[in-house]
Amino acid sequence: MSRRVLFLSTLGALALGGCATIPQPLAGNYAPVTLDAARSGSANAAQVRWGGEIVETQPQQQQTCFFVLAEALDSQARPKAGEESLGRFVACKQGFYDPEVFAKGREITVTGTLNGTVQHKIGQFDYTYPRVEANNVYLWPKRPLYIQRPYDPWDRWGPWGDPFWGGWGPWGYGPWYAPPRVIVVPRPAPPPPPPKKG
Repeated sequence: MSRRVLFLSTLGALALGGCATIPQPLAGNYAPVTLDAARSGSANAAQVRWGGEIVETQPQQQQTCFFVLAEALDSQARPKAGEESLGRFVACKQGFYDPEVFAKGREITVTGTLNGTVQHKIGQFDYTYPRVEANNVYLWPKRPLYIQRPYDPWDRWGPWGDPFWGGWGPWGYGPWYAPPRVIVVPRPAPPPPPPKKG
């Protein structure tokens, strides 16, 4: 890769990073309350912005509760993929949210007010979940799926190689060599949540 291409790629990445913003429904200032503090009751009624991966979506008569494996949030207030879990919490919001849309493994960020704790079993274990009365439940689009194409020396314009892909020829593995292509397979954004009933 030439220095010019590397410079432009770096500049583009910095530009994208500078444009990272928090979605409007999640914007605002929130207390940095830990799950341990919430479980102890010392932070009851605090306004929080928490997120993570859905473990279970449980529609009830008047509301839907989301049991969430909590993760730290990035600069966009999105859960950081691959980060160590901080624990679990439950967020409940008025209305019906389809468990097939808000499915296990999907990422959400919620804002709302801490309101005590609830007991919910994990297997045979009674776990204490801090409870959030949610004002907003933000379902993040699925992350792109990255597939790396394996190296095949004959798939580069034959034995002479491709100067931009590498190969056996005079250009292969030289200053213009590029690693195997990484293919980004976009995933469709989820449909919007159903309108609030009542």
